[in-house]
Amino acid sequence: MSSPRSVVLASTSKSRAFVLKNAGVPFTAENSFVDEDSVKDALRAENATAAHCAEVLAEMKAVKVSQKHPESLVIGGDQMLECDGRWFDKPTDLNVARTQLMALRGKKHQLMNSLVVALNGQRIWHFANSPEITVRDFSDAFLDDYLAHVGDAALHSVGGYQLEGLGAQLFTKIEGDFFSILGLPLLPLLAFLREHGILKK
Repeated sequence: MSSPRSVVLASTSKSRAFVLKNAGVPFTAENSFVDEDSVKDALRAENATAAHCAEVLAEMKAVKVSQKHPESLVIGGDQMLECDGRWFDKPTDLNVARTQLMALRGKKHQLMNSLVVALNGQRIWHFANSPEITVRDFSDAFLDDYLAHVGDAALHSVGGYQLEGLGAQLFTKIEGDFFSILGLPLLPLLAFLREHGILKK
């Protein structure tokens, strides 16, 4: 089989695109339009784990876009935040972001990452990991300043934080891969792309 000619990111996530672009990966991005809320609701009803939910969503995104670009390697990714058995989604507004951050304050939580690559409408590769993050017991005044500073950027990630910026001040400890916290386990993906001729060995 000849090497696929292109890479497609099945996402319009700014953070995932930022990581891929900075790593020198040639790609285009396309929204999968998967109804994530419906999938999450169905999996919650089945008592699925957050990690399984992330895997299902990542695969759905990759396969759906791959059906339109069968000769490309299509990357689908998803990230679920779990704390005390509760799943957190991207906040819909700054009030929700505030509520989420207050719920995470002083606690540990996990980010369940799943990455799937599809070719010809079929899943051909999967990687998952779960970094653990400890949020410090920050003051209400810090939270006010943080949300005022980051604004709507807080709505782009589960938990409402931006680790690559001021959000770093929210934490006391991080156990796991930095890129995975941004939503894209980069190093395993780069190894996969090298094996498939997209990047030089």
